Amino acid sequence: MISPGPAVHLLTNISRILLVLALLHTTARGGVAGVAEPTYLVTRVVDGDTIVVEGIGKVRLIGVDTPETVDPRRPVQRFGREASAFTKRLVEGKHVRVEYDWNRKDKYQRTLAYIYLPDGTLVNEEIIRQGFGFAYTRFPFKYMKQFRATEREARAKQRGLWAPVP
Repeated sequence: MISPGPAVHLLTNISRILLVLALLHTTARGGVAGVAEPTYLVTRVVDGDTIVVEGIGKVRLIGVDTPETVDPRRPVQRFGREASAFTKRLVEGKHVRVEYDWNRKDKYQRTLAYIYLPDGTLVNEEIIRQGFGFAYTRFPFKYMKQFRATEREARAKQRGLWAPVP
């Protein structure tokens, strides 16, 4: 029997590496390919950037800030009701996927997360894209550069908050 040469060993090792990479392949949305990720029911929308998720509690959407509607120290801000209504239409009563970043809680002990709809829409970014909020960049987060670009686009297209005031 002839022993395999270096080329055969190299191809075998390359095949093994490709197999491992295929097993570890992650989708663009952060999940492992072929593995079902848990989803959670959104039971209530508090305001444009805060929701209540069954099994998790209050969730503050990372990287987006919408005009205030529930802060008892301030009046309802311009476009606040519209932002809350948009978020409500987008997620209330729906099952969503939750993704965390480097910090899981804010100073109010709300869970910090990115929320995805079943079709893959990143809710945090969609709120910005449609002009119902802006990129909240006070603290660093995974999609900061992307959200800033999305806000620039919303401003340029004069969507929502960025539309001329009549």
